Amino acid sequence: MTETMNFGLDLGMGALKLHGNQQSIQLISQVAVNNGPLVGRMLGLGSSRLPLRIALPSGSTFFVDSGAHDSGRPVENLSMDRFAGSPEMLALFYGAFTRLIQRSGDISQPVSITCGLPLDTLSGEEARTTVESIQRWMKAEHTWKANDQEYHLNVTEVRVTSQPAGALFDYVLDDEGKVVPERRSAYTQEVGIVSIGMNTTELLVVREKVPVQRFTGASTTGVRRLLELVNGQQLYSLGELDTLLRANKLDISQALPIWEREVTGEIEKRWGKAWRRFTAVILVGGGAILLKNSLPYFFNGKGILADDPVQSIARGLWKLSLFQNHNRKN
Repeated sequence: MTETMNFGLDLGMGALKLHGNQQSIQLISQVAVNNGPLVGRMLGLGSSRLPLRIALPSGSTFFVDSGAHDSGRPVENLSMDRFAGSPEMLALFYGAFTRLIQRSGDISQPVSITCGLPLDTLSGEEARTTVESIQRWMKAEHTWKANDQEYHLNVTEVRVTSQPAGALFDYVLDDEGKVVPERRSAYTQEVGIVSIGMNTTELLVVREKVPVQRFTGASTTGVRRLLELVNGQQLYSLGELDTLLRANKLDISQALPIWEREVTGEIEKRWGKAWRRFTAVILVGGGAILLKNSLPYFFNGKGILADDPVQSIARGLWKLSLFQNHNRKN
């Protein structure tokens, strides 16, 4: 029987993060419609690193990853609808696996993906529909082209959970999917997770392996809110600002303290002083890095910045898939 290859996939609004096969991939969630041939190199002018050009089976072509918005007509589609398998989502999905295959070689065996979604999409009446729609397009035999080269991927299983849950399992499990003995209490007692992504700040509390509903929720205070504060005159697109921020070329000194107060205000509104009784508060996401000099101390020593906070969720989802596989066999 052919061994299945496991991957963790964090479908973040700012970037897709993929972990598995001893690789960690981050693909910036920039998508642009291909409007035609790119301008060639001009004498006396530099050339930027080109994004990936992804051709879907439908014939549509998109640019993805960093620099995509400079190469075609930007698609600023940050709505939840894209999880249903929109062309933009497919282009990003294929882009992430293209980057991984370029590094580690073709994937011939069946693939199992444990996918992390924002809490909002897994709440309310639409939750089941969202999960089913993701499984419908992702669980399939995929063929696409990237920069005119053909790629293949056979996804035979798709499991879905929340992004903050991925952060918890990254903290609690080791790289074999086994519980780290000294961190078992975080899994069996009460632990908080703060995930600051592009769109949202998500809060999750787990007590004895079960989410605590009243402490769990999301607010639109993600990194996008910081970029909006910087972009008062609306001179730049969200994608352009994101690119500048990632390159450390954006002055956020005035906006950062304002945004920080908004984030901590949301935490206080949802948790009050209850976090003082938590075993730990795990901090993940790109926003956690931006607030690394203050947010851990907000929690009086209980705040733990994850190892590589950006990749933490995808890595935790991969560890969770190994953990579940162990349990299946036992």
